[in-house]
Amino acid sequence: MRSSIVRKLGIAILTAATLAWSVPLPAAATPEDGSFEEDDRKAAVQTPHSLPVADVLIDAGHGGIDSGTHYKDILEKDINLAIARKLYLILKSRGVRAVLNRTGDYALSDDNRWHRASRHMRDLSQRGSLTEEIEAKLFVSIHVNWSPKGKKRGPLVIHQKEGRSALLASFIQQALNRQQNTRRLPQSGGKYYVMNRIKVPSVIVETGFLNHDGDRALLTSPRGQTRVAAAIAEGIFFYRCIAP
Repeated sequence: MRSSIVRKLGIAILTAATLAWSVPLPAAATPEDGSFEEDDRKAAVQTPHSLPVADVLIDAGHGGIDSGTHYKDILEKDINLAIARKLYLILKSRGVRAVLNRTGDYALSDDNRWHRASRHMRDLSQRGSLTEEIEAKLFVSIHVNWSPKGKKRGPLVIHQKEGRSALLASFIQQALNRQQNTRRLPQSGGKYYVMNRIKVPSVIVETGFLNHDGDRALLTSPRGQTRVAAAIAEGIFFYRCIAP
C-alpha cells in the first residue's frame, strides 16, 4: 500500500510538471462584494432547506475575534478571506462546486454552541464538522505564515498523513512554487487538530510570510491575492484530473 502511494505520488509530480506547460492557468477573477453576495443569495433561494454539496470546501482561516497573525494593522484573517473569496470564484467559473465556510469577518466558534470547550476548540470543531455536513470531497484551508526572525519567505502546503492529501498538496505546492519562484516541498501536518479530524483529503495552504516584505506586498495586493488564488486553483484542477 505504501509503495503504491509513493509510486502514484511520483507519477503525479511528473504529470504536474508536464501539465504546467500545456494547461492554461485559470482566468483571473477578482470578486466584487455585490456580485459575491448576490451569488450566495441566489443559491440560498434555490435551496432554502438543504445544505450545499461541495467538491471543495474552502476554509478562510481565523475570523472575528481570532485575527490570526498580524503585522502592524494588517491582519491574517482579512488576507485569508480575500484569497478564499477569489479562489471560490475561480473554482466556480471552471465548474467546480465550491463552498466558503465564512464570507465575512466572524468566528466560526459562534456557530458551535454545543461543544463544551474553549472558543478555539469550538472553532476547530466547527471547521472539521462542515466537511461531513456538506459532504465535501476536498478541504482547503487558507492561512498566512510567520517566522520569528522575518527571514523566511514563500508558500508552504501542509497535508494529512494520507496519500490523497499528499497528492493534492504536491500539486498546490508546485503551482505556488512556480508562481512565487520558490522550491519548497509540502509537509505532513499530523499535529494539527483539523488535519486529524477531517476524513476527506485536506491541506492547509500557508500562502506566505506576513513579516517578509516581499510576501507581505504580494498578500496585501488584490492582484497578488488573485495570483495566489489562481495558483491554488491550478493545483486543485490538476488533482481532480487524476485523483480517483
